[in-house]
Amino acid sequence: MPRAEEIPPGWILVALALNFVLSLIGMAAFAYGKKTDRLVPVFGGVVLMVYPYFVPSAAALAMTGAVLIFAIIFLRDALD
Repeated sequence: MPRAEEIPPGWILVALALNFVLSLIGMAAFAYGKKTDRLVPVFGGVVLMVYPYFVPSAAALAMTGAVLIFAIIFLRDALD
């Protein structure tokens, strides 16, 4: 994990904004899954809310978030 002085200041704000947006999408997916009794949005929402705390890079955060969001959307009906 890079030290704070090695990361340009703009990337810290990008990572913080991505963390907020992905956690918000995760909360919405969790609420949707709980309301409709679907497991994929519930577990996907929890993962979206938790994983940003363990990913140090903004680029990795964005790519992983996009994959998880598309997985929730496309697997929501297939597995339930």
